[in-house]
Amino acid sequence: MELTLDQLKQYDGTDPSKPIYISVKGRIFDVTTGKSFYGPGGSYALFAGKDATRALAKMSKNDEDVIASLDGLTEKELGVLADWEKKFEAKYPIVGSLSA
Repeated sequence: MELTLDQLKQYDGTDPSKPIYISVKGRIFDVTTGKSFYGPGGSYALFAGKDATRALAKMSKNDEDVIASLDGLTEKELGVLADWEKKFEAKYPIVGSLSA
């Protein structure tokens, strides 16, 4: 399955009949089993239905960081992102990718 960023927004947890998706480095993960974290009211709900790449790398919950851009990230931040990627891969299925 390939989704645009606009299509990904539909999977933000606000519609209980749809799964919750988060993109990390262009890969879309189904995080529905973690809905207490990623669903409405969850501590990471702002990532749902979005590409959270930069925010995860920066350990940020600022809206402006919830984007795909890797521009200007430090080696340490890229390492943090790699750790998050491993956690997502171990815990959640990859269901698709983001299209340009």
